[in-house]
Amino acid sequence: MQATRLTLICHAVTPLQKQGRFPDDESVVMDWQGAALSLAGRYKKEPRLLCGPEARTRQTAGLFGAHPVIEHALRDGNLGVWKGQAIGELEGDLLTAWCTDSTCAPHGGESVEQVCKRVGQWMKTLEAQPGHVVAITHPFVIRAALLYVMQFPVSMFYRIDVEPLSATQLRFNDVWRLRLETHA
Repeated sequence: MQATRLTLICHAVTPLQKQGRFPDDESVVMDWQGAALSLAGRYKKEPRLLCGPEARTRQTAGLFGAHPVIEHALRDGNLGVWKGQAIGELEGDLLTAWCTDSTCAPHGGESVEQVCKRVGQWMKTLEAQPGHVVAITHPFVIRAALLYVMQFPVSMFYRIDVEPLSATQLRFNDVWRLRLETHA
């Protein structure tokens, strides 16, 4: 049986990220022509290209192919009333509760635990779909996928940093594995 190869790519940087604000459905900030040239031909065979529904993931997916398929399981965590808010302007107790209790959602959106469950369910569906999938998504989704693959507790969620345009390689062949690649 052919293995499933999943490449998770974090969307490009956004203006709200640069300002230290929680994401909303904003566009990305980048040199499109330069990025398109540097990413052209990154994969030898044409993979299935998926992306979250937000503008930032759809725009980033355009660097890897002309026709990405929107996958709602790849959507960012719902941050409720915190969307677009400056992180430093939030009530400290609420922010601390959210960062330390994975079941907490003081913003009225999804808890970290809910995001992890959603992503884990999606990853299970990929186990029966061999071939290469490139998925343009968000730091929250990539963190959740890594917790699922590595079977880490949800308490490790905020210990994973995901940079804009970073690529995370995962493989499934009877068991999920994290694959670290060199570009030398």
